[in-house]
Amino acid sequence: MTYKSITAASIAALLLGASGAMAETWRYAFEEALEEVQGKFAQKFKEEVEANSDHEIQLFPFGTLGESADIMEQAQSGVLQFVDQSPGFTGALIPEAQVFFVPYLLPADQEQLVEFFRTSKTIKELFPPLYANQGLELLTMFPEGEVMMTTTEAVASPEDLNEVKFRVMTNPLLVSSYQAFGATPTPLPWGEVYGALQTGIIQGQENPAFFIESTKMYEVTDHITRAGHNNFTTAVMANKEFFDGLPDEDKEVIRNAIDAAFDYIVEYQTGLTEESLAKIKEAKPSMTITTLTEEQREPFKATAAAVEEEFLKIGGDQAQEILDQMKADLAAVAEGGGEAAAQEGSTAEGEAAADEAAMEAAGEGETAKEGEAAEETGN
Repeated sequence: MTYKSITAASIAALLLGASGAMAETWRYAFEEALEEVQGKFAQKFKEEVEANSDHEIQLFPFGTLGESADIMEQAQSGVLQFVDQSPGFTGALIPEAQVFFVPYLLPADQEQLVEFFRTSKTIKELFPPLYANQGLELLTMFPEGEVMMTTTEAVASPEDLNEVKFRVMTNPLLVSSYQAFGATPTPLPWGEVYGALQTGIIQGQENPAFFIESTKMYEVTDHITRAGHNNFTTAVMANKEFFDGLPDEDKEVIRNAIDAAFDYIVEYQTGLTEESLAKIKEAKPSMTITTLTEEQREPFKATAAAVEEEFLKIGGDQAQEILDQMKADLAAVAEGGGEAAAQEGSTAEGEAAADEAAMEAAGEGETAKEGEAAEETGN
């Protein structure tokens, strides 16, 4: 499915007509369906704002107002008050945000990952001025889940990606990352991905397990590979002029709602990957789900240095500062969580055990079926 670009003027007319004279209705668009991770975050944010103020939040899931570029334009112009968008799409506006696509930079350990997003100086101090320069108030960033490759052929090494046309977001560093992996990166709007896989125009794509399951990417691919190379990151922003013009009490309501939604979405994601993999296996028993061993991951990890170098070339004026501070933030988190991480055992072993548990759950026969077709969404 594809969506026509919708102009800011036409959207403004549509929304003003929908909201009538309700001056305190705030509009929030995001890149996924209502029942996916960004949608769950948005619903919690809406609940908190409406419980603690007289304002209302109007939610617009992916596709309602166009593609990712459309909702960003609408947020910058003030048609939308809030927008949730991955750095994969904002990288063109804020090249430093591409740092999240350096492979194997973010920790695989979930506790360390969450602590990084809670406490990172990079996110709290360095990124907000960069977003402000684009007319955006950065409210938070949060992880959505381990990124996995789905392909038509099995992948155990970079050689297996040779000449594989692999869909990526329109992001220069993500393109560089998959080139380093050996693939032929192919930027495509999300609405075209299912059909491109179905017809063989591309042979692979990446996303978290919940998104692969809800968008039914498993129907047009045969293999899921867990290389442990990244975690999908997203950012919630407000139109800066709107936010700066609010009274302090409204700013506090928004910040508190963001904090509550962050806590909620972290808890919501507990077990979500395993549940999603089990649903995929139940729906398509022939689907193979493979966790690469540490030895198999080494050739992929070996590409990280080259991608870092590329980031420093194309990542904007503050690329070096952003990368250095991010590494410092991650080191601090790892030092604080070292004992917990050691108790968890190796990353690959833990993921393999999760795969096995998911497959057992599927084998026992989950009977709950999704009541309606998954909406096409925007990662």
